[in-house]
Amino acid sequence: MRDLKAVLTEPMSDLVRVQVTFVSPSGDRASGCTKESSATARLTLPEPLGGRDVVVDNYTRFTADGAKPPALRLCGKLGCTPPVTGCTAGSYEQALTTVDAPLHTYRDAERCDGKWLVLDISWRTGPACAGSPEPACSARLGDRWFFRAKKSGWEPIARTTDGGCRAVRQREPAFPVSLCASLAPLPPSLHPSHAPSSASPTPAS
Repeated sequence: MRDLKAVLTEPMSDLVRVQVTFVSPSGDRASGCTKESSATARLTLPEPLGGRDVVVDNYTRFTADGAKPPALRLCGKLGCTPPVTGCTAGSYEQALTTVDAPLHTYRDAERCDGKWLVLDISWRTGPACAGSPEPACSARLGDRWFFRAKKSGWEPIARTTDGGCRAVRQREPAFPVSLCASLAPLPPSLHPSHAPSSASPTPAS
């Protein structure tokens, strides 16, 4: 690795934006550069960092909040101050990230008591044709997920389209019946099943 450097990409404001660049022949194994190593790039700011967050290469964000100076804390997918696990919209969004829900997923229903959570979700699968009566334009798929609260956020327990408690209580007997007993099955259209296609007959020789 050569020419490692860190530079400010714009004047300091409420954020400090930094770009780190280097030259490496790692894609050319014949060069002998086949191992990884750590390195340090130093950057002198034109003024004290203060309480500003630092964004490196547009996507990786660090904050002093919750870190021991002079260190900074790496922020996660949910930002630098993730929502507290509970019965809130922000916390439900955290739950969706743990099950890799598709982009633009809708929360159709929630049942939550602060320690346990049921989410019915769905997402569009048809073409973008708002206002059209064509069935394909409103096509959706969906799932039902059950979660338990952990210090790190909502943890998925079970996934089903069935009604009632059977699916989740097979995995977690402590899941409260009050949150699942009256659940109706999801519509078959949200989770269609297809019979395997039959093999084509082999022509006689």
